[in-house]
Amino acid sequence: MISNYLLKYFPDLTAQQVQQFDQLPELYTFWNNQINVISRKDIELLGERHVLHSLGIAKVLSFLPGETVLDVGTGGGFPGIPLAILFPETQFHLVDSIGKKIKVVQEVANALGLKNVKATHQRAEQIDEKFDFVVSRAVTQLKDFYPWVRGKFKKNSKNTLPNGILYLKGGDLTQEISESGLKVTQYHLKDYFAEEFFETKQVIYVKA
Repeated sequence: MISNYLLKYFPDLTAQQVQQFDQLPELYTFWNNQINVISRKDIELLGERHVLHSLGIAKVLSFLPGETVLDVGTGGGFPGIPLAILFPETQFHLVDSIGKKIKVVQEVANALGLKNVKATHQRAEQIDEKFDFVVSRAVTQLKDFYPWVRGKFKKNSKNTLPNGILYLKGGDLTQEISESGLKVTQYHLKDYFAEEFFETKQVIYVKA
């Protein structure tokens, strides 16, 4: 059960959230057999490598009711779907340039009854809405990613961090951060999660 694993780090999950998280392995195994969105070996480790990894963002920031979050290059719905389960009163817009991946996202969101998820087959540059935060998981280099979302942020910030980007990345990011020319804050997930997988994983925060 994924929930047993998650409750260690998120002890305040409601009964509904536990049920939704526990549905994820079956849903993703079913859809992955039809449309490959997660590598075969990773589907066995869905809880750690996809769900908990996505929730690393929640260790850095708790989204507020009424806030809006754009998930760029969501793939099969990460980090957006786990975050949408955890923050049911926050609105999430998940986008990907590959239509069949968005089909999986829509089917999973529908099966879970997530009313706070909108999924569209679009590139980030085509979105003309404004958001409080943008999230993503290792879609591309920071210097390439930032121009896609620059200008997509609401002016007024309500949260503990000002509106901006929360980007899941791994490995040594010294050169990548330097090349981006951006001022970033690095949060190391090994400070929050004990599993070896998180040893080199980070959340990169960039103020809008």
